[in-house]
Amino acid sequence: MNPENHLNRRDLLRRGATGAGLVAAGMLLPATAFARSGRPVLTHGAQLGDPRPDGAVVWTRADRPARMFVEVSRHADFRDSERVPGPVLTPETDGTGELRLDGLPPGHEVHYRVTAEDLDGRTTSEGVTGTFRTVPSGRRDVRFLWSGDVVGQGWGINPEIGGMTIYRAMAARDPDFFLHSGDTVYSDGPLEESVALPDGRVWRNIVTPEKSKVAETLDEYRGQFAYNLLDANMREFVANVPQLIQWDDHEVTNNWYPGEILDDDAYTEKRVDVLADRAFRAFHEWQPVRRVDAVDGRIYRKVSHGPMLDVFVLDMRSYRDPNSAGTTPERILGEKQARWLVDELSESKATWKVIASDMPLGIIVPDGDTAEAVANGLPGAPNGREAELARVLQEISRRRVRNVVWLTADVHYSAAINYAPQRAAFEGFDEFWEFVSGPLHAGAYGPSEMDPTFGPAVDFAHAPERQGASPMEGYQHFGEVNIDSGTGRLTVDLRDQRGRSLYTKELDPRR
Repeated sequence: MNPENHLNRRDLLRRGATGAGLVAAGMLLPATAFARSGRPVLTHGAQLGDPRPDGAVVWTRADRPARMFVEVSRHADFRDSERVPGPVLTPETDGTGELRLDGLPPGHEVHYRVTAEDLDGRTTSEGVTGTFRTVPSGRRDVRFLWSGDVVGQGWGINPEIGGMTIYRAMAARDPDFFLHSGDTVYSDGPLEESVALPDGRVWRNIVTPEKSKVAETLDEYRGQFAYNLLDANMREFVANVPQLIQWDDHEVTNNWYPGEILDDDAYTEKRVDVLADRAFRAFHEWQPVRRVDAVDGRIYRKVSHGPMLDVFVLDMRSYRDPNSAGTTPERILGEKQARWLVDELSESKATWKVIASDMPLGIIVPDGDTAEAVANGLPGAPNGREAELARVLQEISRRRVRNVVWLTADVHYSAAINYAPQRAAFEGFDEFWEFVSGPLHAGAYGPSEMDPTFGPAVDFAHAPERQGASPMEGYQHFGEVNIDSGTGRLTVDLRDQRGRSLYTKELDPRR
């Protein structure tokens, strides 16, 4: 093996063993249904997550107790490959696991193959292969995508239209990574086998037992993630594009907050904290997200992508106060996360600082008579959750943090919004942009009303005339960000479900 292709086998094996400490889980069938004969089968393909300069997280699931292995090579034919042992996939965890690959060269294309080997070492599954690029250590062009909201409002996997084809359109853009901005599943959204559309067409869903009711048990929450991976377009995409993944409300139940007691006859378990604990476990079992990489093992974290980009992944769900009218100061980030965000932004040396927010900033998102997102719908000085965001904006301005862009989802339409202090109800913050995209595969809505507090100006919006429009009617979206290593410019394209650009905005870096 020549020095350029060397992957440092000893380091890979040593680090692979430590990465095996976190074993993930998830499946469509209960643990008692694990297979007992023949070769192991990788039932839901492979996923990539949290890319780094020296590797990424690899996830898979086997249909029986087996040891996960990952081969890595600089070559598509897997010559000069290294075979790294991963965790034991057991019924205890529903048979899935993940392995943190590291020791790989930065800024290179890496080929990998995942297999599962019977614990007696006699049989091995067929491999699942994929390719990804490690994060560069020097200045390189960067391209990534973002969006959110999958299988919502009753629109599941429809084989008659080719499944979730937006994943195919995203794959064609050849991104370095994908930022999934929450609502990765709809645990509160049961599916029907068929849905009549207003134009006379019929939408037909694949339906599983777990998607036939609201999720309450751990197995039912696991089944939400398993369902989405039935789609071939999604499996192909996540096997070749590393993901940065957030969660929002629908991973648990609609508009939830800590301490909430549900008033909903669809649920036998009314305590949201109990449901959230089960959903949180399923989320980490099913997604290529290592809890040890997040602050306090939760969701929020910083991920660097070379000298051009730092991504700050937020959690606006786990630390919020109850939804209210927003007339008194309250939390949506929580004091610790807000302080972490300001400190990490201040210390960042990257040209661009992208804040991945699972909820929009100035768009009004009501929850009955209360506010669900940041905006409270009231003019005047920041109050409610706005007060917390205002403190963050003012502090990063005081610390002279430059080139901050917010990327959000949740509202099921696409938009570009500029915020400026000269239009706002308070001063002391710098002008910034928020770009909104979604849904990936759910009902389309919008556009929503704007709250004037932060001085928003909507530069673009793309939304349906009919609220809850199906993916057949268009209005599914993803966003694309390109950073030019030569000029430092950041360009945002808001794209439709076929990948066509609907809007472009180019931003110059401020020094």
